[in-house]
This record gives sequence, C-alpha cells and structure tokens, in this order.
Amino acid sequence: MSSECLELISFLLSAGWLSIKVGLVSTALISIPGVGLAYFLARCEFVGKSLVQTLVSLPLVLPPVAVGILLLMALGKNSSIGGLFHDLFGAELVFTWWAAAIAAAVMSFPLVVRAAESAFAEVPRRFEQVAQTLGASRLSVFFRISLPLAGRGVLYGLVLAFARGLGEFGATIMVAGNIPGKTSTLSLGIYSLYDQGRDYEAMALMGVSLVLAFMSVLAAQLWLRRRS
Repeated sequence: MSSECLELISFLLSAGWLSIKVGLVSTALISIPGVGLAYFLARCEFVGKSLVQTLVSLPLVLPPVAVGILLLMALGKNSSIGGLFHDLFGAELVFTWWAAAIAAAVMSFPLVVRAAESAFAEVPRRFEQVAQTLGASRLSVFFRISLPLAGRGVLYGLVLAFARGLGEFGATIMVAGNIPGKTSTLSLGIYSLYDQGRDYEAMALMGVSLVLAFMSVLAAQLWLRRRS
C-alpha cells in the first residue's frame, strides 16, 4: 500500500472520529436546553413568543460564516466566556475541537427546538392536567407523561442535530479553523482536499460523511417505526 493511501486512511480515521465526537458533544450540549425551551414554547403563551421563536430559528437562515464570526467574538480570549476558559484551563477556546462542537451546537440548536416543540404541542394537555389533579408534580408530569409521549419527535430532532453537527462547515472553520489532527472534521477535510485538487480523496471523505449521516437518520427512522 502506497504512502498516499496510508496518509488518506489515517486522515480519514482522524477526521471521521473527530466529526463523530463533535456531533455527539454538540448534541449533548443542546439536548437539555433545547428540549426545555421547546416544552416552554409549546405550553406557554406570552408576549414576544414569536420573537423568541424567530431568534431560535436565526441560525438556520443566517449565513454560517456570519454565525462563525459572532462566535469568534463571543469565544475569543478577550471575551468573558473565552477569558473564563483561559483562566480555568490555561488555553484558548477558539481553534480547538471544543470550539467546533460549540459551533455545531449553535447551528443545530433550532432543529432540536422546532422538532421537540411540534412534538410537545401534539401531546393532549388533558393528560397532564389529570396527572396534576391526582397529585403529580409538574416535573413528574413532564418526565412520566409529556416527554414519553413526545419522545419520537424529540429523538428525531436530536438525531437531525447530530447529523447536522457531522456536516457543519461555515461556522466551524471560522471559530475552530482547519488544523489537521486537531480541528479538521470531515467537512473541513473535504474542502481542504478539493481545494488542493485531490478530487478522488475528497470524494472518499464525502462517501464516509454520507454513510455516517445516512446511518444515523436510518437508525432513528427504524427506532420510530419500532416504537409506533
């Protein structure tokens, strides 16, 4: 096997594992706040609700590069978040895989909220009201009635967020850079190889990215069918 093939396999394994790690961490970061906000929006009516829903959806319509610039300003060493991270760990947050995970989390957050909000809205309120009448707390009602009944939609939103995190590019390259072995995910690797004229190698990475995204969504679809 030639050295070029070995280099490609090594890069593929490194970028693939990093993409999966970024996808999992980003999904974990937004799971609790995303589901909590979705339930709040589905069950509460208040002045400015449409504004909150619009703000949540902004990452879907804003240019990813613009989101990346905003994150770069928010996570830089001179910012409060970046400064705190530097004081605690003695390193900068930007241009690390954690920055890539945060970028993926911001870009996929609307997918979780919108999917979970629709799922919670379909749960009959009378079930929750009957449980509260029988003495169940609001927290108990949420975990024993609302969340299980909306679980299919919530899970689907989380899987879509994970798949979105796997392929995030624009915001990631701004806040994490494209450092081989450190922040170079599959999407960044595809861009880098194609930019260098290494089309076949870029196609190989595209194939791996496609398989990962396809398998994650397929697993969710099979689980939904089994649950139904």
